[in-house]
This record gives sequence, C-alpha cells and structure tokens, in this order.
Amino acid sequence: MAFLGIDIGTSGTKTLAVDEKGKILASDTQEYPCYAPKPLWSEQDPDDWWNAVVKSVKNTVKKAKLKPADVKAIGLSGQMHGSVFLDKNGKVIRRAILWNDQRTVAECEEITKRAGGREKLIGMVANPALTGFTAPKILWLRNNEPKNFDKLKKVLLPKDEIRRWLTGEYATEVSDASGMLLLDVAKRNWSAALLGKLDLDIGLFGKVYESEDITGNLTAQAAELLGLTTDCVVVGGAGDCAAGAVGNGIVSEGILSTSVGTSGVMFVHSDEVKIDPLGRVHTFCHAVRGKYHLMGVNLSSGGSLQWFRNALTPELSAIAKSKKIDVYELLTEEAKQTPVGAEGLYFLPYLSGERTPHADPFARGCFIGLTLTHTRGHLVRSIMEGVTFSLRDSLEIFQGLDIPVKQIRASGGGSKSAFWRQIQADVFGQRVVTVNSVEGPAYGVALLAAVGTGAYKNIQEACKAVISTVSETKPNPKAKKIYDAAMPVYQGLYLSLKDDFHKI
Repeated sequence: MAFLGIDIGTSGTKTLAVDEKGKILASDTQEYPCYAPKPLWSEQDPDDWWNAVVKSVKNTVKKAKLKPADVKAIGLSGQMHGSVFLDKNGKVIRRAILWNDQRTVAECEEITKRAGGREKLIGMVANPALTGFTAPKILWLRNNEPKNFDKLKKVLLPKDEIRRWLTGEYATEVSDASGMLLLDVAKRNWSAALLGKLDLDIGLFGKVYESEDITGNLTAQAAELLGLTTDCVVVGGAGDCAAGAVGNGIVSEGILSTSVGTSGVMFVHSDEVKIDPLGRVHTFCHAVRGKYHLMGVNLSSGGSLQWFRNALTPELSAIAKSKKIDVYELLTEEAKQTPVGAEGLYFLPYLSGERTPHADPFARGCFIGLTLTHTRGHLVRSIMEGVTFSLRDSLEIFQGLDIPVKQIRASGGGSKSAFWRQIQADVFGQRVVTVNSVEGPAYGVALLAAVGTGAYKNIQEACKAVISTVSETKPNPKAKKIYDAAMPVYQGLYLSLKDDFHKI
C-alpha cells in the first residue's frame, strides 16, 4: 500500500511516495519556467504543471517499484493564491497569475472599499486585501481584460487545477481556499457576504472540503496517463504552507514552524480562530480538521540569499564546483568570520515587496549601514540576520495574540545550515529544533492521503507516528542580547524609508 504527495511549486512539481508507515519510497521533481511579461508580474502556464505531474508521478512510481494498484490515494499541495481562469469548456483562458505577482494594488483598494473598509473586510474573511491573494486577481481580469473575464466560468488554485485533471472535479479545500480572500475562515466555506459585495458568482468556485476528505477518484484517462488505477482516490490536500506544516508535525497547539525557502514563513497552529485586528498576519483554516493557523510571510527569504549568489558572486559557483561543495557553504564560511550583528550592517529583505508585517508591494530591499570595513561575509551575514528579523516580526505578533509557542521547528533550505539555525535561535531567543521529516509539503499531503483512506485515525496520529526531532539549537545569551538591541533598529528602518520606497 502506498500514497502519493504531489506539490505543485513555483519552480517545479515534486511527487513523493510513502508507505502506510510514512516511510519515503521514492520521489521525483520536474521543473518548468516562470514568466514575467512586465515588472512585478509573475505568471505560469498551467499545462506545464500537468505535464510535470505526469512525468514526476510516473518516475516516482517506477523508482519505488510500485504496481498500479499499490497506489491507494493522492494528496495535493501547491503554491497558494495563484489563479487559473477557465472557460465553459474547461480551457485555460490565459496564463495563471501567481502568488508573488504585484499588479493588483488598485484591485486591493477596490475590494477594501466595496467591503466597507479594512476592518469590515477582516471581519468577513479574517484577512485584509493583499496583492498576492486570488480575489484581487479576479477583479484585475475584470478590470483589465474584460473579454477574458466574459469567458470566465471557473477559478481554481494551482493544485486544484491538477485535481481537475486527475478527477474531473472542480473542488478545493479549506487551507488553500483561505488564501483566496473569499472564504469565511471561521465558517470554513465561501463568504456569500463578500462575494455579493464584489459582484462575483459563487458558481465560479469549487466545492470546499476538509484537507483529508476524499474529493474524487482518478478518471480513466488520468489513470492511464499516470499508470495507476481508477480505484486511486484524491484527497483535499493543502496549500503549500499548511502542507509543509503537517509534514513537520505542526498539528497541535504550542508548536511553531519557521520555514526559510524562496519565501519565509512563520506558521503556528491554533485550536481556535484568532485574528490580528491590524491584519499583519494571516488567519487561515489549517489542514487539521476544524483547526486554524496563523501565518506571517516574508516574500523574499532564502530568495534574498539566492539573489545575492546569482547577481553578485557568479564566480563562486565555479570554485564551489571544483571543491565539490555547495556554493552556499562558501558564502556561509565567509559569514561565520564576521561578528554577530554584522558590525552595524542591516539588510531589509523586501526584494519582492513585502507582506508581513508591512503589506507593501512597493517596499524595496536594501543594505543599510555599509562602511569600508564591511566585507562580502558581512553582507551575507546581514542577509541571514535581516531575513530572521523579518520572521521575528511575525513571532512577536503571535505572542501579542497570546498564542503559546513552546517549540520552534526549522524547515526549508535555510534549516540545512547549522549557522542559520543558530542565528534563528539567537534572534528568536528560543530553542530551534529540526525533525526527521525534510520533504516538506509533498510529505504532508502524502500523510493526509493516508489519513483519508483510513491508514491513520487522524493527522495528529499520523504525525506522532512518523515525525520526531533530530537536532536542537539553543540560543547564545550574548548573541541574543545583541539581537534584542538590534531588533528595534531593524523595525524602525522600514518606517523611516516607507515614503521613499513609494517615491522610488
């Protein structure tokens, strides 16, 4: 018996197979392009996702030496907030607009106005209007491409477009749907109130399921393409953040995950709906039945270090290759030689605008405090510290909402660096642990697939059975003191520069 987790990411699709005990059998990743036809635009072709799914599923099943009937269920995860626009024949109308696209500033203002103000909007859907969310993208289509909007019959999220290919069903689930800005998060279903104010038909959207619920079986065509059977079911799954949290065991109160990937995410479980009245962090439904999570997002986290590597240190790639090590190891070694606090150098990681706590698409990345004494190592350390400060912004908001944080679990590419884990422990002032699960969202939805078919009673039982801690990093008191003093300075820099960002 085996279960597949499929994660439709921004850079590629990953498929992972696990057995009924949660053991990873095999995985495969297929990449595809991202398009930026204008500055701050970000789009992808949904057909690329499907082609990647077919290849990665076939390769994974082959690597795992599974028979078609062995695969009992599939869980779906993927990049959140993206918009797939379909016509009456189920054909894609235009490229999907992605989570990191920033074109919808005017539409966010329109939504807030139609809702009766920011406070009332948060009251309806638990969150303010942000450029990354799906609802502004739909209004953008109506305002800027009216001919395409006239063709519009369905709007799906990326992973739910793959569900349609797999099962023929138009459906979603609560965690991913929460990020559309159209879900009544407290009631875990579409907000009729907001849809009415936006003049959007509820028929545009699929049925909403809980994450472990079965949403359909593979069609005969999909089963044949994938080399599986029509007995294989597809469960609701989860948006990548909730799925990644499940994969790290963030399914009970008191546990928080910090993920440093392309973006940075602080994710905390909550048994109850808790909403930040200022809308600085997101309140979404969790992939745990009947539960919720709060999430703070930095749009360019590991992406900031990746930008630095690509733009400013291309020569290091050849050196790293000759030494048979990762180029990030070279950069980290240089950062290690510099003092805590990078000798007064700060980095604001707003290379793609920002979401938490500053919902500002016009925010820009910058180094502040440069002197002649600063080296490349200082720059690298300041990037790592700046990203971690941005995550602490979210942690402080959670604590202000009286959400308990007893353990912090590190994940994403940044968690692989012991040096960056130490920076996190020192900045957060808490122990940071890693777990034996390192496969992220694909693993989380594979576990949800197992739960959906009865292999486990619930997702809490599944996570308890297969996930355990493997390392612990304790904060250094001296470093913590330096970072505690630096944090208010960091937080004040955005406020000082906000007007200038908008002028730029």
